[in-house]
Amino acid sequence: MIICGIPEVAQHSSDQVTHVLSVISPADRLPPALAEFLDIDHEVIRFHDVLAEGADHTACSQEHIGRILRFGERAHAAPGSRMLIHCHSGVSRSTAAAAILMAQYAPGREEEAFLRLMELRGWAWPNTRMIEIADQLLERNGRLLSGLLAYRRALLRIRPHYRDLVLQWRRSELPE
Repeated sequence: MIICGIPEVAQHSSDQVTHVLSVISPADRLPPALAEFLDIDHEVIRFHDVLAEGADHTACSQEHIGRILRFGERAHAAPGSRMLIHCHSGVSRSTAAAAILMAQYAPGREEEAFLRLMELRGWAWPNTRMIEIADQLLERNGRLLSGLLAYRRALLRIRPHYRDLVLQWRRSELPE
């Protein structure tokens, strides 16, 4: 699994990617580099990187997460699949989608899925709303949210300066 932002997509055109998940804002253009990916299953999901619905932006919905899960089903069913997941910056929506997809077929291993983000994308701050919705749809009874909190605690231990960045980004969901 590869997680990245739009500017990095071109770097992975020769990585034998079979499935691409683009989680981008409604007005974002798809990266032109995606034209270099041949014979891929490509899912484009559009919503803003926000935690709540607003008049001028679209928040993640159950429909969006359902589409991510169906994408995961297709990738899981394809022998030798290799996923590339991107959002605008490769920090919030793509990392939330990656954690959801890693946990989708690993009930009971939600925390492990989130901690794997440290290896895949060491500066991630997964979108909380996406995780909340996935937790409901996958009927994990809070285990995805617990995994997210465990990840954030671990990340803030090794990168304490992120606390200020998260507040600057207006992401108030800091773990205690």
